[in-house]
Amino acid sequence: MNKLLKCFSKFNTKALFLMVFFGLGVFTAFGQEENVSGVITDIDGLPIPGVSVIVKGTTIGAASDFDGNYTVKASQSDVLVFSYIGYSTQEITVTGKKINIVLQEDISTLDEVVVVGYGTQKKVNLTGAVSMISSDELEGRPVQNASQMLQGLAPGLNITQNSGGLDDRASINIRGIGTIGNSSSGGALILIDGMEGDINAINPQDIESVSVLKDAAASSIYGSRAPFGVILITTKKGTVGKTVINYNNNVRWGSPISKPDMMDSYTFATFFNDANKNGNEAPFFSEERLQAFLDYQNGVTRDEIIQNPSNPQIWADGYDKGQANNDWYDIVYKNSTFTQEHNISASGGSEDIQYYVSGNYLDQDGLVKLNTDTFNRYTGTLKLDAKVTDWAKVSVKNSFIREDFQRPSALNDGLYQNLARQGWPILPLYDPNGNIYSSPSPALGLRDGGQDKKQTDWSYQQARLIIEPVKNWLITGDLNYRTKTEFRHWNNQKTYNYDVDGNPYVYGNGSSIHEEAFKENYLNTSLRTDYKKEFGDGHNFHILLGYQSELTKKRFISADRDGIIVPGLPTLNTTSGTDANGEVVPPSVSGEYQNWAIQGYFGRINYNYKERYLIEGNLRYDGSSRFRANKRWSWLPSVSAGWNIAKEPFWEALNSSITTLKLRGSYGELGNQNTEIWYPTYVTMPVGTSNGSWLVNGVQPNTSSAPGLVSESLFWEEIKDWNAGMDIALLNNRLSATFEYFTRYTINQVNTGPQLPAVLGTGVPDVNNTDIKTSGFELSLTWRDRLESGFGYSANLLLADSQSKVIKYPNFTNSLNTYIPNRTIGEIWGYETIDIARYAGEMEAHLATLPNGGQDAIGSQWGQGDVMYRDLNGDGKIDEGSRTIGDTGDLKVIGNDQARYAFSINLSADYKGFDVRAFFQGVLKRDYFREVNYYFWGASQWGQWWSTGFTQHEDYYRADANHVLGQNLNSYYPRPRYDSNNKKAQTAYLQDASYIRLKNLQIGYTLPEDAIKYLGVQKVRFYLSGENLWTGTKMTKIFDPEIVGTGDENKNEYPLSRTIAYGLSINF
Repeated sequence: MNKLLKCFSKFNTKALFLMVFFGLGVFTAFGQEENVSGVITDIDGLPIPGVSVIVKGTTIGAASDFDGNYTVKASQSDVLVFSYIGYSTQEITVTGKKINIVLQEDISTLDEVVVVGYGTQKKVNLTGAVSMISSDELEGRPVQNASQMLQGLAPGLNITQNSGGLDDRASINIRGIGTIGNSSSGGALILIDGMEGDINAINPQDIESVSVLKDAAASSIYGSRAPFGVILITTKKGTVGKTVINYNNNVRWGSPISKPDMMDSYTFATFFNDANKNGNEAPFFSEERLQAFLDYQNGVTRDEIIQNPSNPQIWADGYDKGQANNDWYDIVYKNSTFTQEHNISASGGSEDIQYYVSGNYLDQDGLVKLNTDTFNRYTGTLKLDAKVTDWAKVSVKNSFIREDFQRPSALNDGLYQNLARQGWPILPLYDPNGNIYSSPSPALGLRDGGQDKKQTDWSYQQARLIIEPVKNWLITGDLNYRTKTEFRHWNNQKTYNYDVDGNPYVYGNGSSIHEEAFKENYLNTSLRTDYKKEFGDGHNFHILLGYQSELTKKRFISADRDGIIVPGLPTLNTTSGTDANGEVVPPSVSGEYQNWAIQGYFGRINYNYKERYLIEGNLRYDGSSRFRANKRWSWLPSVSAGWNIAKEPFWEALNSSITTLKLRGSYGELGNQNTEIWYPTYVTMPVGTSNGSWLVNGVQPNTSSAPGLVSESLFWEEIKDWNAGMDIALLNNRLSATFEYFTRYTINQVNTGPQLPAVLGTGVPDVNNTDIKTSGFELSLTWRDRLESGFGYSANLLLADSQSKVIKYPNFTNSLNTYIPNRTIGEIWGYETIDIARYAGEMEAHLATLPNGGQDAIGSQWGQGDVMYRDLNGDGKIDEGSRTIGDTGDLKVIGNDQARYAFSINLSADYKGFDVRAFFQGVLKRDYFREVNYYFWGASQWGQWWSTGFTQHEDYYRADANHVLGQNLNSYYPRPRYDSNNKKAQTAYLQDASYIRLKNLQIGYTLPEDAIKYLGVQKVRFYLSGENLWTGTKMTKIFDPEIVGTGDENKNEYPLSRTIAYGLSINF
């Protein structure tokens, strides 16, 4: 690896020299320039204004005027490039002073090919809902993986990061919620060159294009693997011509965003004391402690901790005697981190064989300060396409990917949950001797508590044989094989504090080793034949028939053993098997084998008449090993149709204004075999290793127990999907738009069955008893143009929405605590807030209007500074009834936590080698509320040990005019209390989680070709790129609106990063 990095370094030094040399404008002019002029017209002889005329390889250019006239300075033998939106670009060599040009209409948009299931189609002939993303849209993004790049680039493609952690895998769905069934998945099928793969592991710079198949008509050819859409990733391949070598790199600097800020220690202690006081309890912090906090902040004292009065040889407990002023988020996370990525590729070939080879290296540091979290990715790809005979072609691809991830063992969900509630600012980071001191605190465990390492390898082998026995009749065979191997090791080490004399002593006495290994083998074979034929005057048929099979085998083993003997040799062999007290602890060993398989037969027929009337039918017959033999197979049909109105003869007069107008519609039925439990219809016996609750000869025995019940009636979840769409392009394709409206039913989802008598003695089996309906729309609007000056610009707006409604669900009491039939998913039920009782007597007056119990049903000891809730049902009391539909008390729907109206705005421009792009992404409507969330409330109902204090919490109600923090009658938060009185779901504290984020801003410059061609370089581009640069939101700054609510409600996730990157790309 060191040799590889040295090679990259040398290569990059040369590239950097070229960039600086030419960036300073050291150019040499060749030849004698003179004016070249002419007239530019269309095929009808009409002048075309605004045509860009550029001397190829330079920034010299002009544009035609209203009459089509142009004049540009050029030398003999220079090449003039004529380009205009809606017309084909032409290149003309200068041989005189007068050159007139006739531009032809650009029909490439009509001939544009889109990758679809098991083949390609002309975009103009598509009848399904398909979105295309090109590699140009992914260029220069300083992010870790392809899923982050794709966020916001296709309407209806929903990609949500769960955290900013280096090992985060984004959640991906197409068109919203697919299923709410137990153990079933509503995610999209992701295929890389026709084989299922990991979108997060692929080298993003290998991607040529991405197709998102969104409706059943587009995805049904993949059957039960793709009931909720497909993401088709096509990677780059070799082309005929001389070898082209590309090297590009970028270096990045990242910093955390949306990181909470803690109160200073004095304010924190005062806040906690006020919470105690409001609960009629004694203050936790004495006046002496409060003064100690002030003395430390003012520099009167320098030590964060004092000696333990009961044992002066050791330092005191931090909660009891700490006097520091630490923001533990600043202690845990760095202000900046460094990442570098290098990519090199070579492609080319002859008419008989083409090749593409690439390598990528990513070295990313995380944000953890006290230890290190790192992520490294290495990828290598080789693709060969060969023409064996005039009637046979062979393609092979081999890819290898390795990911190495490392973090402190303590950097886990427990840290994220406990960082605020345990990391009080009063706790010391160091003792007076300069040693990290845990009293307790997160620092020592992060630094010394052990490491968690994971290495994952993917190996992809793909082969394809295409035979064409007669023209337009293709027989294609695919053989795809993938292995995934994962090894993970973590160790928990003993930790040590130091006494007053600097001598270490054991603080955390437990130590253990965990090892696990995972292996997956995946085999995918398919054989298909397709035939194209045109009959008569414009009748075009395309028929496809095929067979596919998939087989997956997984193996997993793990072991845990206590008692690390040598901390520097943390292996299973170097453990004693005893705990800190010398007691024998049986090792924990587990493992499993799992297999599943699927077979499918499929067919598709396409017909179009002069690309005017379009119809497509798909039929697939799938069988899955996950279901019983009598319910294993399912028919999955779809049909779609389209009308290209702009192809009609009566439309010819409008073609100059509206070049494309197509209406589409589709319907399909699919099944969902994607269950998280691979054997949902089979009885399996639970077994355990050394986990008995009794001893046999002094050791815990192995155990087994009776399996639960399984319903014999279980069968496929079914999906029924309708889609209607329209495509339109105007003004020579400068303005284009696509609109989709869809409705999707997911029926017979698996959920808990009806309640049975307790005498049954086991859990109720799952049955098919749940239906949901998801509907929404998608809009894509694009404008592209180039001005007379040669300035080109474009704007793209994407807007998508989906909403899901429960049709049927086993909620027999209509409880508000789960899904409710005939209600929208994501509803937030809560109270309507009147206000905080801000003045003396205001709460008493409010309670007097509630003669039948006041607010006692939801709390007690109401007073000034507490929340006043509205009596919506007029029964003279505030309560939630029985929390069922029909008896909701004073509750109402106050919001919805599902993201609505996801949007993105992509703005770009270019001029004489300079280019700029601004990409915005966000959500226009989403609500968020969690009652049990001390991150939001500060003082929680679980008491002070489950509470925290951020700067936002300083804006709490204080009635006392002499309060040390000042009176605050117009506060945002009510008075702090260690109960749930003021923390009910309510309108006043419902969070608006909508946001807009500047996801990427990029500025680049491409050096003129004439300036570099003499050095054997085809293209040099360097750029500056920023990610997550700005966020607009009304949400509290405690949370990041993009990731809030994706995990445990009582923790704040690893923060996302704001990234600045410098990149360089060179073609040889």
